[in-house]
Amino acid sequence: MAFPFINSIISWFLKKRKHQVELFLKYPIDVQNEVLLKLINTAKNTEFGKQYDFSAIISYEDFSSKVPIQKYESIEPSIERCRKGEQNIFWPTQIRWFAKSSGTTNAKSKFIPVSDEAIENCHFKAGKDMLCLYINNNEDAQLFTGKGLRLGGSSAVYEDNNSYFGDLSAIIIENMPFWADFSSAPKQEVALMSEWETKMEAIINETIHENITSLAGVPSWMLVLLNKVLEKTGKENILEVWPNLEVYFHGGVNFSPYIDQYKKLIPKKDFRYYEIYNASEGFFAIQDRNNSDELLLMLDYGIFYEFIPMSEYDGENSTAIPLSEVTTDVNYALVITTNAGLWRYLIGDTIKFTSIDPYRIKITGRTKHYINVFGEELIIENAEEGLKAACEKTNASIKDYTVGPIFMNDTAQGAHEWIIEFDKAPDNLDFFTELLDNYLKNCNSDYEAKRYNNMTLSMPKVHKARKGLFYDWLKVKGKLGGQHKVPRLSNKREFIEELLNL
Repeated sequence: MAFPFINSIISWFLKKRKHQVELFLKYPIDVQNEVLLKLINTAKNTEFGKQYDFSAIISYEDFSSKVPIQKYESIEPSIERCRKGEQNIFWPTQIRWFAKSSGTTNAKSKFIPVSDEAIENCHFKAGKDMLCLYINNNEDAQLFTGKGLRLGGSSAVYEDNNSYFGDLSAIIIENMPFWADFSSAPKQEVALMSEWETKMEAIINETIHENITSLAGVPSWMLVLLNKVLEKTGKENILEVWPNLEVYFHGGVNFSPYIDQYKKLIPKKDFRYYEIYNASEGFFAIQDRNNSDELLLMLDYGIFYEFIPMSEYDGENSTAIPLSEVTTDVNYALVITTNAGLWRYLIGDTIKFTSIDPYRIKITGRTKHYINVFGEELIIENAEEGLKAACEKTNASIKDYTVGPIFMNDTAQGAHEWIIEFDKAPDNLDFFTELLDNYLKNCNSDYEAKRYNNMTLSMPKVHKARKGLFYDWLKVKGKLGGQHKVPRLSNKREFIEELLNL
């Protein structure tokens, strides 16, 4: 059988990239400066490059003083012109692809430009690196004796004025070389189906008889797929369906609330979980060690990084710092400049460095995705760690959740209202709520101060959601699919009210 031979050849080929990774590990700042100057030089004759005098920029200091920090709303008019066919606005090569992204908080769609350079030198390169790092850490890996099951977004690609838009995953699939179809499942026509539930059924029918060795996708949606696989096959666990499964590459949402359910579904002691950090705007970081919860920031994908300490965050008026000035354990908003023509773009994510030699990070949340109605500064990292601690002590597990404020009135203090869909509910919800509240007080001094003697914030109010509530809510909103996420924390009651009504 040729499979082991093919596995060896592909593994050898992927391992070669490790030497380039070692180069940016050794000279991170040099590599980043080189990326910045190359981007500026490439785009100096674009409309944007002329407006901000790129020809005169020879250092990071020049760049940060001449070019403003920008949110999507600021660049939307330029993107719309590009979508209508104008070129050389913010990037010199033709941009035909736009990744449609609603993010998690904003109902309005964003159209993120995706250049050929970004597809090739960022997204494809990162896909290879993900495999390279995994294979270098696991000499006995047999990934290429079977297929990888990828669960992407739900939309097909649509044409508009000779430009194309859709989920990033659909754009990647459309641009994949023909041979990639041989090593992955489902096949292209199924992967690009737009109706999510029909597509899910088609994926299951195609893959249950394949030798699947790896999984890739967002944890919440992959969980739906795996449970449906067990339903369809009548098996007890996923290894009875795919005995050679060895790794799950996941990203998009925090994995902590899902890990126990995955361990039940895939009861294999040495099964590997590898986290990735990618978005419509680019591919940023990859877990580079087994059993780690830190991600290596990838510095040679044509993306230049800057960071705004969240303690000083003021949107587009913020002052950013380069990689050379970051420190560990500070919450930063991420600012990117990319080979698709995003210049000092505020992506909306927050990260924290766990190490600066090499530069490893953890994703901590969103700049919009926190609750600060009462000055409590509650971020996703606090919420997810609190849920994890409460689950461990009550032997519970969580499928989905969201949190919003209960506003103060004349007779009552404010509070946080949680809707949690449990995979396994705690025996005593009040005890669970108390554990969650205590953890949040311990890890967040602002929250603790507002909870002191119930002066500003009362005890959290926790609802146990019915089974399938979040799935039904996303379905009603037309947001079923691999790239749509449940908003976790909000300063408004909009999501809470909609869910309570359902």
